[in-house]
Amino acid sequence: MIVYIVRRLGAGVGLVVSISILAFLLLGLSGQDVGRALLGINADEAAVAAKNHALGVDRPLIVQYVDWLLHAVRGDFGRSWFTSETVTTSIAQRLPVTLSLVVGVTIVTAVVSVALGVWAATRGGAVDRFVQILAIAGYALPGFLVTLFLVVVFAVNLRWFPAVGYIPFAQSPTGWLSTITLPIIALSIGSIAGMAQQVRSSVLDVQNRDFVRTLRTRGLRTRSILWRHVMRNASAPALTIIGLQFVGLLGGAVLVEQIFGLPGIGNMTVQYTTRGDVPVIMGLLMVSVIGVVIVNLLVDVLIGLLNPKARATA
Repeated sequence: MIVYIVRRLGAGVGLVVSISILAFLLLGLSGQDVGRALLGINADEAAVAAKNHALGVDRPLIVQYVDWLLHAVRGDFGRSWFTSETVTTSIAQRLPVTLSLVVGVTIVTAVVSVALGVWAATRGGAVDRFVQILAIAGYALPGFLVTLFLVVVFAVNLRWFPAVGYIPFAQSPTGWLSTITLPIIALSIGSIAGMAQQVRSSVLDVQNRDFVRTLRTRGLRTRSILWRHVMRNASAPALTIIGLQFVGLLGGAVLVEQIFGLPGIGNMTVQYTTRGDVPVIMGLLMVSVIGVVIVNLLVDVLIGLLNPKARATA
């Protein structure tokens, strides 16, 4: 198992380095005149050149990347070109907001999807058709429309939740919960739709295998077969979907954070990308990629624990 984890971790590190090189190359070749953007179009050439030299953007691109990488491995992503604020500090202040959404959506999606998928697979008939209709509706409804509906109904009309804003958990746990409830629901609907279908299909597939029929002939209880044998073998595809949806949640959080006025990294990404603030963009990108690598590593480890064959073929 240790060798399996080391292999996955090595692949993750390679992915992080590869993406950092590609992103730095693309951003460096954008042709942006940083000094001119900071000082304005009326600044003289000497001042612009001095500013570019102070920021180090007049050096060869490979030198800039190596310098950035040496600092990044120590957790120092530099300073924003436009605000001079430390990138690490800016991200650390906003990351808890997005993590609250992503972790909350992941938990809600996993619980509800497993419940719906198992219910549909074991009951069949009208229950199965009902769950499939819910899944199709979750796919078909545009995310922004669902979000606006939740805001209008539950925040504006009923006033059960605040329409915008964020309250840190340390300040008020109940206030924190009230500010993230609607965003989590908005992000969970589409995720539940996809994962519930995957759980249903996986459970149906495992239920039709020979070893399950053998267990039934031995007189084992249906519930015991379901939770101790069927779910163990059917869990790998569902775990894979969770890992893939994590990437989608980071993108979907941008829209939700904008609508609900949440100061997360999604909102931050939009603001600093439009400015072309490379240090902040690289910091946000690395945090996102590292998060994806960690989640995928956890998923691979769980799959390896549930299915030893996955470790052997990895």
